[in-house]
Amino acid sequence: MKDVWFDGRFINPTRPDGITSFSLGLVGELSRLMPVTVLIHLEAQRGLMPENVSVVKVNDPISLRELTLARKLNQTSIGVLISPMQTTSSLGRNFKLVLTLHDLIYYRHRTPPRAFSAPVRLGWLVFHLSYFPQRFLLDRADLVLTVSETSKQQILEARLTKRPLEVVHNASELEISKPIKPRHDSKYLIYMGSYNRYKNVEFLIKSMALLPEKTLVLLSRLSDKKRRKLTKLANSVGATVQFENGVTDAEYLVWLGKAFGLVSASKDEGFGIPLVEAMSQGLPVIVSEIPIFQEVAGNAGVFFDNSKPEEFVAGVIKLSEEKTWSSYSKKALQQSAKFSWKHSTQELLASLREIA
Repeated sequence: MKDVWFDGRFINPTRPDGITSFSLGLVGELSRLMPVTVLIHLEAQRGLMPENVSVVKVNDPISLRELTLARKLNQTSIGVLISPMQTTSSLGRNFKLVLTLHDLIYYRHRTPPRAFSAPVRLGWLVFHLSYFPQRFLLDRADLVLTVSETSKQQILEARLTKRPLEVVHNASELEISKPIKPRHDSKYLIYMGSYNRYKNVEFLIKSMALLPEKTLVLLSRLSDKKRRKLTKLANSVGATVQFENGVTDAEYLVWLGKAFGLVSASKDEGFGIPLVEAMSQGLPVIVSEIPIFQEVAGNAGVFFDNSKPEEFVAGVIKLSEEKTWSSYSKKALQQSAKFSWKHSTQELLASLREIA
């Protein structure tokens, strides 16, 4: 397929997120198969691109100049523009446009990301007060993507678009590990993720009081205020909690290689990339029984009701036998193999052929 462009302006060079991973994963694989041109608005984004990718610097996606971007792109050789978001300009375009809606989590949890400026946070909040703005944007595309079958079903139930809707799965950048040495006797349960209310990290800390021989290691960066609050909770219930306050990729791999399991008691998720990352290293995942986790972890997951600490504890104890731990480790490796950027790129190309 010729003249494929990708909107890379949503890549965060300093604090990589799910959209950053989605973008870089697809761009990297696409560039191995065909010429790709990527839109950027920050010089730091240029440095993250593969060497064989063409780069075009344009406006910030939240600038008013976004309203004229499509018309400017009409003057290039662009054939199709793939965006990892749904807000890329579509006014006056004469090329194919693919937009992405990762999930509907912000309709259920309407707290704007703190990284946004006050005006953007206000606009973000207004945007998510109803489905109308979303429908308006998505219906201006030729194709809409989402990252899981769970999200696809939710989008269909909400009738968010009349356009073709296809799944291009999220994936992990970590290579699948070699055979794993059993770690059923490790004391470390690790958590990777944010600390939003729906992440339910407090549940994990309270439950750890019932597992005095285990240590909950919180890998993600957190504010001093949040750390003080969680430390106070851990002390009050007698749980052992270790704060790493952010880890490098190398440190993350070390933790994945020495932990007993990755845990999450989340009440809601858009996907669950940490699950794929953990499973790719043969690490069992002990997670809440929400639909998206059941899709991502499959039969490799040990599931629990995220309102019942006793079920969480039972899941941990279940894996304490070497034979059981090793069995779930093997299942984890098999399940993680279903999620790769190579496979996701093939899903994307199959979808593009439908609108070509």
